[in-house]
Amino acid sequence: MANYDVIIIGSGPGGYVCAIRCAQLGLKTACVEGRETLGGTCLNIGCIPSKALLHASHMLHEAEHNFASMGLKGKSPSVDWKQMLAYKDEVIGQNTKGIEFLFKKNKIDWLKGWGSIPEAGKVKVGDEVHEATHIVIASGSEPSSLPGIEIDEKVVVTSTGALELSKIPKKMVVIGAGVIGLELGSVYARLGTEVHVVEFLDAITPGMDAEVQRTFQKLLTKQGLNFTLGAAVQSVDATKTKAKVTYKLRKDDSEHTIDADTVLVATGRKPYIDGLGLDALGVAMTERGQVKTDAQWNTNVKGIYAIGDAIEGPMLAHKAEDEGMAVAEVIAGQHGHVNYGVIPGVIYTHPEVASVGETEETLKEQGRAYKVGKFSFMGNGRAKANFAADGFVKILADKSTDRILGAHIIGPMAGDLLHEICVAMEFGAAAEDLARTCHAHPTYSEAVREAALACGDGPIHS
Repeated sequence: MANYDVIIIGSGPGGYVCAIRCAQLGLKTACVEGRETLGGTCLNIGCIPSKALLHASHMLHEAEHNFASMGLKGKSPSVDWKQMLAYKDEVIGQNTKGIEFLFKKNKIDWLKGWGSIPEAGKVKVGDEVHEATHIVIASGSEPSSLPGIEIDEKVVVTSTGALELSKIPKKMVVIGAGVIGLELGSVYARLGTEVHVVEFLDAITPGMDAEVQRTFQKLLTKQGLNFTLGAAVQSVDATKTKAKVTYKLRKDDSEHTIDADTVLVATGRKPYIDGLGLDALGVAMTERGQVKTDAQWNTNVKGIYAIGDAIEGPMLAHKAEDEGMAVAEVIAGQHGHVNYGVIPGVIYTHPEVASVGETEETLKEQGRAYKVGKFSFMGNGRAKANFAADGFVKILADKSTDRILGAHIIGPMAGDLLHEICVAMEFGAAAEDLARTCHAHPTYSEAVREAALACGDGPIHS
């Protein structure tokens, strides 16, 4: 038995960042992880491998559609799927080994195995029980499915199976038009798969700015993705090599079927807390099966905290990281804080989609007076030179104070461009502050400045 100041259960972005921050603050720290590698879902079977495949397939798209226009002549590359998966696995390995190095550097013990909490102050891993003054649940999430759909990770797959299919399917049905479904759908569409997306709601990417939703769907349709919206999936019947998806259109209750080689079930995620022993401990849960916490990430059981996908809020790696750092600071007697109003969200398709803060729809619901500054990438010289002129930057600002309330970008490098707006919002800046900041030319970021100018007297290049 070893005694620790803190034991974190889970080594995903929330868990490993929390562990490192605890160690930096002088706390004796251990992290429990049952996988063979650190990094959780994000690094092993989520964010990182999907970005590797998105990058590889985008390079293929560029070769097939844009190289000749730039004078790069020759036969388009053929796809070696086995090698593409090997590249993806190499990227995973580099990242997970990097965390292992950081654990050693910060003297964090990796308790290998699956953890449970037999009582407050104790964590059981395998046959060993370890004591800790503080326990942080950072166990992450797992894919959720629909009733009656059996996942085999070969024909009917979650995001996990979609990252390691034995071959590129000729036809794929994606159930759910959220981030995961659209990113992986984009990968396979670029690789030649006929992709059909079926979504229960009447718009893709639920919760996103409506204008962005419409533009995004048009661009993805142009890229070859097919959409059926307002459709409730009834069943998925699979054999060893094929599947049939049956759905009903909500507008008229008519029933339809689609055949596919692969069905990707991308209907969201749910907290992964089975086996932790939370019921026996009496840890309070929300109605949606998340661990209930207060403003300092305390559960109702003293000394037990929870962060990331296990609790309420957007299931985003960077949200978990922020909470991991903040709870470490709380445990160390400092004041940890997360500004939930400035948590960016990004979809890594091409073009990328990024958003932060309020949408026009939420501002209207709140009855707030706002103004819109918008600028198209068609007016951006760098974007036109790089075949990336689709999309726009939209900034929402308070009508009377000019304070930035939200921003929505669809276009090249949107996820990176968004962050100057995030910083501005963190400092309570006005759109004019961005508009009066010199931006290098020629860069994509000039579109952000132009959108900020559009909140005032108007953009220069539009």
